[in-house]
Amino acid sequence: MSAAAPLVDVVIPTAGRESLGALLGALVASGSPSPGRVIVVDDRRRAHAPLAERGDGAAWQALAVEVVPGPGRGPAAARNVGWRAASAEWIAFLDDDVVPEARWPERLREDLGSLADEVAASQGRVCVPLPSDRRATDWERNVAGLETARWATADMAYRRSALAAVGGFDERFERAYREDADLALRVAEEGWKLERGARRVSHPVRPVDSWVSVRLQAGNADDVLMRALHGPDWRERAGAPAGRLRRHLAATGAATLAVLAAATGRPRTALAAAAIWGAGVGELAWARIAPGPRRRDEVVKMLWTSTLLPQAAVWHFARGLARRRRTLADRARAPSPQAPTRSAPRRPEAVLLDRDGTLIVDVPYNSDPARVAPVPGARAALDRLRSAGLPLAVVSNQSGVARGLLAREDVARVNRRVEELLGPLGPWAVCPHGPGDGCECRKPRPGLVLEAAGRLGVAPERCAVIGDIGADVEAARAVGARGVLVPTAQTRPEEVAAAAEVAADLDEAVELLIGAPA
Repeated sequence: MSAAAPLVDVVIPTAGRESLGALLGALVASGSPSPGRVIVVDDRRRAHAPLAERGDGAAWQALAVEVVPGPGRGPAAARNVGWRAASAEWIAFLDDDVVPEARWPERLREDLGSLADEVAASQGRVCVPLPSDRRATDWERNVAGLETARWATADMAYRRSALAAVGGFDERFERAYREDADLALRVAEEGWKLERGARRVSHPVRPVDSWVSVRLQAGNADDVLMRALHGPDWRERAGAPAGRLRRHLAATGAATLAVLAAATGRPRTALAAAAIWGAGVGELAWARIAPGPRRRDEVVKMLWTSTLLPQAAVWHFARGLARRRRTLADRARAPSPQAPTRSAPRRPEAVLLDRDGTLIVDVPYNSDPARVAPVPGARAALDRLRSAGLPLAVVSNQSGVARGLLAREDVARVNRRVEELLGPLGPWAVCPHGPGDGCECRKPRPGLVLEAAGRLGVAPERCAVIGDIGADVEAARAVGARGVLVPTAQTRPEEVAAAAEVAADLDEAVELLIGAPA
């Protein structure tokens, strides 16, 4: 590989499938250098056992897998958590039920290294192994559709700048359906190109129950959202098949008419409507049976599920229509319209600041207010933010409390002295835990940023965080906030290289956020 190969982190959202272990084992056994970082987003709503129990623990150690908690709102929200926690130029998304080919990391780098600057994404090739001794079942053919699907995140890599430009995945898509097509369309609308790579992953067909085809009709509600967001031609632009909704509407309408006619004493009308419904169900069932193995169990399953599919599809379509206005108005989970673009980062609605090394000179584990000294220019920079009407808060790790070197009262006294010297700073969000405590508040975890934003009443993604180390920027990135790094002598070079925005001092950081003074 060339020394100019782009840096890439891998993000794997998971609901706890056992297949996650096979994926990680395949990465270790690939024979290639591992990716930069492997971030697993634990999106289980109820976690009863550590994710590391999935597969060989040696694979987790060899890849130095980082596990971050997901919000439990589906893959779109989980992927947003993952890419915002990552730090590389490229983010490669893998589903937790794929198995990468041999040398997949190397081939990923080759795919990305050959792309022009205007290319935002590279899609891997998905292979679905099907039985060689019989025809595929309806479910197997459904999964095999991934082989020709466009922009499926089973194996999809995006530039960080492209994700930031469109605000990441739209979290109003709560299922693993259409969220990838929506993202690709928005990225393309920003003027980026998307291309296919040569790397491959295998996607085994997992066992499912007989109701899976009925449950999948929930995607009709997402299609309503897609049309509202991207217009009536979205299928053509996204490369999505036409679907059968019109036929489902006709069959369901006929079934409804048959019931009403029978209830009101019109048997001929009821009989005619029932015949239309039966013809529709029969056509659907045969369309599913004909290409399959035609075994007795498969035929029976296709017959009874085909009687339910039209009504299920129409129900979810109607549900999507009924919720459309409310869903479109749900800006909290939609990509921010003020998300950074390729030309103009957004202005924040609040600014959160690290304390030690950013506002005041870093005195390790300081318990003495008399030793507090502001960094040069801090008061003037903060006054500019106040004059701009931006609320402020402080987000500060104070592990000295956990280490027994400080008391909480010591931290509070030092904080009061900071405000005496620099003016009011709004709410203080302080983490008293140590690095090994596993808390959710210690930066680079997002807890402090979420707490401060909540106390200010500002959406986290509309905040900016200013700090002097990579953990500050990563905490901002984890919630979609802007992160500005103001390096000191203690800041590592790799932290500076990974930061999207870097300022020479606090005044320059403020200028990045609100512009130069008039």
